[in-house]
Amino acid sequence: MTSEPDGGRPPTIRTVAARAGVSKSLVSLVLQNSPHVSAAKRQAVLKAVAELGYRPDLVARSLAERRTRTIGIVIDDLSNPWYVALLDGLRPVLHEHGLRPLLADGRTEPDAVQALTDLRVDGLVLVGTPSASAADQVNALGNQLPTVVAGTREPRLSAVDLVANDDYGGAQLATKHLLELGHRRTAHIVGEGEVGRLRRAGYEAAIAERGLEPRCLTGDWTETTGHRVATELLAASDRPTAIFAANDLSAVGVLAAADDLDLRVPDDLSVVGYDDSWFARLHRLSLTTIDGHIAEVGEGAGHTLIARIAGEGGTAGIRLLFPALIRRSSTGPAPVE
Repeated sequence: MTSEPDGGRPPTIRTVAARAGVSKSLVSLVLQNSPHVSAAKRQAVLKAVAELGYRPDLVARSLAERRTRTIGIVIDDLSNPWYVALLDGLRPVLHEHGLRPLLADGRTEPDAVQALTDLRVDGLVLVGTPSASAADQVNALGNQLPTVVAGTREPRLSAVDLVANDDYGGAQLATKHLLELGHRRTAHIVGEGEVGRLRRAGYEAAIAERGLEPRCLTGDWTETTGHRVATELLAASDRPTAIFAANDLSAVGVLAAADDLDLRVPDDLSVVGYDDSWFARLHRLSLTTIDGHIAEVGEGAGHTLIARIAGEGGTAGIRLLFPALIRRSSTGPAPVE
């Protein structure tokens, strides 16, 4: 049963204390889930809270603690499922520690970092490759705000913590898989930013080990560009027998281009993506891909940030998760010529 004391005014911590027959400080301890409260008094306070319908004043709490219990998260592409997977790992860690995420779109809000800082967030997570303006804003903050970059190695932010998968090593896994299947004419659709550069470097290194010539074409992370670039590649007289796409979305575009040209996958063309997105596992696609453990990257970023907020010192660190090849039916032996 809920009641409102004092002529309908909302209950306060004082009225909860009076109803439970305890001090205000003890009510505060219960609300903070302190272990230094007896079971009987904890039960009395929680019963009073329920009966009165008391809700803590979060603004007052934030002022007293000088914390907002919020974490700013800057994302530059809310439409890409890769970001959803990373957030699936990050958000439970924040919630476990009583922290609320505030999302900002770095692509459409160039002052996203500054805006979140103005809201007094307790920390920042930059997901993916940050824009130049976001990097400048973080560098200007110096050591004032705990910050973690999640999902990419970012040379412009060498003074902040970083958690990512090993894109260079993952690209080597993908390329070596195709080479072991006998493919000598391969191509790579290159993604954007530092992640794209690292995956290209991994592809080129694996190709060079076999004494073959790399074939790289500039792309991005979208299905549309993957389709366009693959159409150009597959229409050429020396078309590749295997394509390592920038990511899974790009690979879907490659599969569509192959279908347009009546090429069979994997008999005529093998395709490898990157990220092991949910749609890569669909039976209709069954896409061979690289699992970058993206949810684990998000989880690691969350724990790293919480440690910094708690006062952990030391220089900024880099944590890389080594990816794994997930072999499905979009790759097979090179066609006999």
